Amino acid sequence: MARVLVVGAGLTGAAGAALLRGAPRGQLAVWDKARGAGGRMSTTRADRGSADLGAQFVTCEPELAGPRLSFYEELVTHGILKPLTAPVEGLVEREGSRNFVAPQGISSVVKYYLEQSGAEVSYEQHVTHISLRDGRWEVSRKAGPPEQFDVVILTMPVPQILQLQGDIVNIINESQKQQLESVSYSSRYALGLFYEAGTGIGVPWAARYIADNPCVRFISIDNKKRNIESPAMGPSVVVHTTVSFGSEHLDSDPADVQQIILSHLQSVVPSLPKPSSIKCHRWRYSQVTRAVPNCPGQMILHTQPLLICGGDGFTRSNFDGCIESAMSLADAVKPHLQQFQTQAAKISLD
Repeated sequence: MARVLVVGAGLTGAAGAALLRGAPRGQLAVWDKARGAGGRMSTTRADRGSADLGAQFVTCEPELAGPRLSFYEELVTHGILKPLTAPVEGLVEREGSRNFVAPQGISSVVKYYLEQSGAEVSYEQHVTHISLRDGRWEVSRKAGPPEQFDVVILTMPVPQILQLQGDIVNIINESQKQQLESVSYSSRYALGLFYEAGTGIGVPWAARYIADNPCVRFISIDNKKRNIESPAMGPSVVVHTTVSFGSEHLDSDPADVQQIILSHLQSVVPSLPKPSSIKCHRWRYSQVTRAVPNCPGQMILHTQPLLICGGDGFTRSNFDGCIESAMSLADAVKPHLQQFQTQAAKISLD
């Protein structure tokens, strides 16, 4: 059977792996360089709670979702997503759209798909080189020996694909390279503030968009937004910066950036108590501002053996865009897996 590797345990990689769930267990692997699942749909855990530092909620626009509507419905049916009912100040909603939150944290969406995939998932696997070896892909990482695969699916941010070394450098043709280099992302910082149980956050909203601050763009009382307020668990607050602030301080010392954000936060919400712990995260690749043009949700870099890439850089930066790419990736990969099965059947008959 074909060995398939998905690089990236974000939404596109996880949903794509789930759509390939027919591959026998052990033949499908997912690697991610982070310590856990989620990518930009990550949930940070702390001793006193958790916080969504990336995506805040999932928006469904039924008239645009088409065949992807079933993905939303499945997640709601299984209790992974629930309707957003908490008040969000400044939220601009399109007519007919529906917003959902993940009570167990936004990463639970990605974890659900990884579980559905039956894949062997490995974290802290930072892929560095991809090269051809005897008709297969040899994939090297910072730690651990190289491994060989028949199909490799790349779902990390596009600039990280372009940073890979090995034969892939020459396999990506000039036209593809130009298209990939045209993809751009916004950058921003996120803060997670964690509090002792019983701490009160005296604001009337669960989340709020800030329009007139050069640093702070969004604030969420994360547990209130997810509707999981509990006397046993302290509240958590999430702060997202503006894109301009993120770009300006992209390579600054995170400790210095944290203090700047906290000073702006104090001016926006003066009543906010002092947290017991703080997590500062830099999103170098926050949201796609320019995707690969005229793209079917994926790009085939090499056919035999198959090397293919996808993600929101090939569609758009939201749940729907990631699912569209995952479906397109699966549609492109499945014929190759079928080909392996046919060849295996012929060999067994011989």
